[in-house]
Amino acid sequence: MALFAVLATQDPAPGEAKEFRERLGEGFAYTRALVEKGIIRHSWIRVGASGGLNIYDVDSHEELLRVLYDNPVSPHLKFEVIPLAVPGAFDQLSVWNKQAERS
Repeated sequence: MALFAVLATQDPAPGEAKEFRERLGEGFAYTRALVEKGIIRHSWIRVGASGGLNIYDVDSHEELLRVLYDNPVSPHLKFEVIPLAVPGAFDQLSVWNKQAERS
């Protein structure tokens, strides 16, 4: 399991806004299907901005790339990908102590 927060922002190239709007319904249906399959754990629409934030649960970076770029509207989106770690996956106090020892 690998978790990623992905911030998707609308970014159609000049002259492609009409195509983006026409395919938007397909993009929402694709996202809904990923939520139903458990590939997207959480999905939010950004308030006051275009785009959304999704938390993906995938097996690899390659699977993440596949699901992002299989979206029918992906040619009109810009993605910011943030790898995540589950709280408790590492001992932060131990990390801080090691850093302090090196200082």
